[in-house]
Amino acid sequence: MTSRERLQAAIEHRQPDRVPVDFGSTAVTGMHVSIVHRLRQRLLGEPGYRVKVIEPYQMLGEIDDALREVLGIDVVGVPGRKSILGTQAKDWKPFTLFDGTPCEVSGDFNVKPAPDGGWHIYPEGDTSAPPCGHMPEGGHFFDTIVRQDPIDEDRLDPADNCEEFAPLGADDLAYYRDRARWCGERGGLGTILSVPGTAFGDIALVPAPFLKHPRGIRDVAEWYISTKTRRAYVTQVFERQCEVALANLATLTELLGDRIQIAFVTGTDFGTQRGPFISVETYRNLFQPFHRQVNDFIHRRSAWKTFIHSCGSVYQLIPEFIEAGFDVLNPVQCSAAEMGAERLKREFGRDLVLWGGGVDTQKTLAFGTPQDVYREVRERVDLFNRDGGFVFNAVHNIQANTPIDNVMALFNALRDAGAA
Repeated sequence: MTSRERLQAAIEHRQPDRVPVDFGSTAVTGMHVSIVHRLRQRLLGEPGYRVKVIEPYQMLGEIDDALREVLGIDVVGVPGRKSILGTQAKDWKPFTLFDGTPCEVSGDFNVKPAPDGGWHIYPEGDTSAPPCGHMPEGGHFFDTIVRQDPIDEDRLDPADNCEEFAPLGADDLAYYRDRARWCGERGGLGTILSVPGTAFGDIALVPAPFLKHPRGIRDVAEWYISTKTRRAYVTQVFERQCEVALANLATLTELLGDRIQIAFVTGTDFGTQRGPFISVETYRNLFQPFHRQVNDFIHRRSAWKTFIHSCGSVYQLIPEFIEAGFDVLNPVQCSAAEMGAERLKREFGRDLVLWGGGVDTQKTLAFGTPQDVYREVRERVDLFNRDGGFVFNAVHNIQANTPIDNVMALFNALRDAGAA
């Protein structure tokens, strides 16, 4: 099978020739740039090569064509034109991380020393605006700086929380046409689109680190409280967001067509380590109607499968995700309560593609031995890949301080599983 055929078999719950593998196609299935750098040096050499930081908020590194081929990765992605920090992937320049990792960052990736140590970064690279992120001294990625004006209840306007939702402009359309061409040149690979504007209530996006002067409710705690105390306000935000997103999806489904196989709809987290973050009732009443509208629209207009990313213990919510029309669940956090691998495969494996869950990034990959990693990867592949319906990825992004021998053990296990 080609990589594209392999992915298609998996998402149609047919048995592929081997498990399809994804690293680097989305902002939730990647690797820190320092890991990509060390992998590249281990496998390809090229001491002077600098890995591009393609997602600067989490400092995720690009899996380029040469590294993708040697690792056996099957999936490429189409991200948005701008990053979560408002930067664009162009005009690359050299940069060095606190740990000494050489890399490249976009031309509008601009940092200044923070008063309490580390670096401040700025929306769209505009250093005249208030900083939107902080990487502590010795850190590996940015924390959002909340820029919340005092809330005046009498003047709260849902339109202020909708500033970032707008019809695709000429620059956006040119970008997606270029990405369609880019995917076409890699026609043997699987493809996933990160849909713009459909992540209702994603707490990474609520503070709007991509905006220079965000308005509305932008404080994390205040937003979560508002889903209870200002339900009408949040619903109006989602209504406007959904209206714009569906109009943009009409354009994207036509423009990208069958170049795309998967649509990454939302990264809103609904689980904690120990249980759901919200009640089933709240999901059903506040989020599910909008998820259903987006999923139904995509399914009517394309053959794309739809993908939800939600960390943590979401066992109680999975039936609701299925009811909302999602086809794919990520990251499959088997270390969380009620999220045992065998149980998930048995109860939901016929209805959902499980994308992730291949190795525990919280414990095994970060702190285990290479033997521990190899064993867990082989066990998860044997279980999840049975009868298809599985795309291999770790439980979320591989972090900077992960031992490189453990990452190598992961890929050695995948190689051996494919040869078995």
